[in-house]
Amino acid sequence: MTSEVVIDVQPKEISIALLEDKRLVEYQKESREASFAVGNIYIARVKRLMPGLNACFVDIGYERDAFLHYLDLGNQFDSYAKYIRQVENDNKKLMPITKASRLPVLKKDGSVQTTLQTGQEVLVQIVKEPISTKGPRLTAELSFAGRYLVLIPFGDKVSVSSKIKSGEERARLKQLIQSIKPKNFGVVVRTVAEGKRVAELDAELTTLIKRWENTITKVQKTRQRPQLVFEETGRAVAMMRDLFNPTYESIYINDADVATEVKDYISLIAPDKVDIVKTYTGKLPIFDNYDVTRQLKSGFGKTVNYKHGAYLIIEHTEALHVIDVNSGNRISKQANGQEANALDVNLGAADEIARQLRLRDMGGIIVVDFIDMHLAEDRQMLYERMCKNMQKDRARHNILPLSKFGLMQITRQRVRPAMDVNVEETCPTCFGKGKIKSSYLFTDTLEHKIDTLVNKIGVRKFYLHVHPYVAAYINQGVWSLKRRWQIKYGLGVRVIPSQKLAFLQYEFYDSNNQFLDMKEEIETK
Repeated sequence: MTSEVVIDVQPKEISIALLEDKRLVEYQKESREASFAVGNIYIARVKRLMPGLNACFVDIGYERDAFLHYLDLGNQFDSYAKYIRQVENDNKKLMPITKASRLPVLKKDGSVQTTLQTGQEVLVQIVKEPISTKGPRLTAELSFAGRYLVLIPFGDKVSVSSKIKSGEERARLKQLIQSIKPKNFGVVVRTVAEGKRVAELDAELTTLIKRWENTITKVQKTRQRPQLVFEETGRAVAMMRDLFNPTYESIYINDADVATEVKDYISLIAPDKVDIVKTYTGKLPIFDNYDVTRQLKSGFGKTVNYKHGAYLIIEHTEALHVIDVNSGNRISKQANGQEANALDVNLGAADEIARQLRLRDMGGIIVVDFIDMHLAEDRQMLYERMCKNMQKDRARHNILPLSKFGLMQITRQRVRPAMDVNVEETCPTCFGKGKIKSSYLFTDTLEHKIDTLVNKIGVRKFYLHVHPYVAAYINQGVWSLKRRWQIKYGLGVRVIPSQKLAFLQYEFYDSNNQFLDMKEEIETK
């Protein structure tokens, strides 16, 4: 199986697509300006206590207050609180955490009223992004995640991933980390650390400790509350940290600066793989070139087709996701007819559903209504097929066998809203009003825009993105419309087919790939 990553860097957002055998299996999109991401750490204030929930709401600067439960304060909350007070009271010298005193652990049956008070400053980390009407979910037990290790300030244990099965290797890693970690730090050893040398682990541990020191230094020097005190260095690097796998063959990025960031990061965690990072310089949009755009449009939406006419209906409610499996116009040619057809459709659905869960990053409760099957061995085969398909999923999940009603229940870890890509296209000319100019005059409109850009605004070099069908029409023939425009307005006129655009939609970009807004109000009338 070949695995490739394609990263599309735009001025306002970064999108990352994971392809396995040229098939899209994971997709993430994040705003480059977003500040409320999982892993970010804030020094904030308690807004109000909720004794009935044994929790409190914390102001971190988001429009809705963040939620912090008593059980998420962590065992060492009192030690944290005392250390934060000591740090804030001394502006000249930063007290190292290795010299901080440890207080007794927080009682699990305690009360938020006796532990916190309104207006108290707390150091918190986002564990779940804002979803729907809910604000972010917080924890006061901080952690700094690296490729091989997770650093936990005020922890005291060294834990090794349960996925490392070798007892000898587990003992080696535990002893190694115990020997190099400073006092008052706990460490979790991740699965990918298996077989790694002490130099690699020590280098990452040093990096993570430096992040903690930078965080606490910012707490000491800033007085504004709430205040972001730790954020991942770059969105692309943050997304690649958990997504990266040594089996990747290529990582394509359409931005030189981001490519350098990713290459520097990979040179630290996998030096032998640094050459797989490649800067894409083609004229076509990067997602169009690697067939990601088409797969996004076909893979999202309410209805998803898979094989031989069968399809899924995917609905999302406030509480859960519901998936209905339909055989469509499929006809079975096998001897035992209906049962064999139901099994084949359901097995195909299991393959596609496992892909859809990863692709859309669906979390919470997922209920799947498979086609009814009468044989117990067929139901067991379907359950095993789903479990096998979900082994590739990095998110924690749990799958229950089919119920008496033919329903399969799945729970999947949810830390951010499910990915939603709008595959419907709004008419770019009438914007839903139902009346447009004659499409025959569309190229006249484009020429008017080009004339305005060149002769009135003074932009001599630009890219015109249009639907591939329109691009083919503009480029057709020896004496093409494009050639005539270049003779009339200069060779800076370049036409690029873009699959993301609707039929009569167009976009102008300057030579630095900055969007040029050439829409006029008169066009919508």
